[in-house]
Amino acid sequence: MNEAIESPLTKDQRAIVAISASTAISDLDALRSALDNGLSHGLTISTCREVLVQLYAYAGFPRSLNALGELIKVLETRKAAGHDDAEGDAPGPPPSDYDALRVGTANQTKLIGAPAKGAVFDFAPAADRYVKAHVFGDIFSRDNLDWISREIATIGALASPKGLEAQLLAHVRISRNIGMTQAQLEQLPTVLEDQGYSDASERLLTAIEATRT
Repeated sequence: MNEAIESPLTKDQRAIVAISASTAISDLDALRSALDNGLSHGLTISTCREVLVQLYAYAGFPRSLNALGELIKVLETRKAAGHDDAEGDAPGPPPSDYDALRVGTANQTKLIGAPAKGAVFDFAPAADRYVKAHVFGDIFSRDNLDWISREIATIGALASPKGLEAQLLAHVRISRNIGMTQAQLEQLPTVLEDQGYSDASERLLTAIEATRT
């Protein structure tokens, strides 16, 4: 059996790409459609909410908050139409000895495959701390969304706007490092193309080809 058949993207993962891409460029009509479609195909409320909360780190708080507002509206509309959407799992509590910086540094190192370093982090240590402690600690430690799904959301958000090619490339590499297959990665641009985001699809294809081993 070939890889494309063995490991396709799940319906949830395809929906996450569409949701994150439309959130990142504030395409609210497309976002409402993506949320409705995802919920109709079994995406839980918790997963939708978690993706949109996480995207504040990659698309900014205003877009994240606006998207959460749209999710509320979509859920109200669906409830009025008789849909009973599943709530899904809430994140578990952190351990009593939780230290965001320690956990985040470990998570980031595991995701990247090596300790993170670079001129920007040397120049702005506060940014390094925020990325480690909050993004990879507080966010990536929440266990109601797996890391591959979190990276899929991140890739969708980074592919959509122009000018984020370096970050997109880094997260495609991370996705490979944590187990995404070539077949799965190659399906992501198709989802973006189906959304009407041809430029985003091309940017992602370029990143995928650049990280092919």
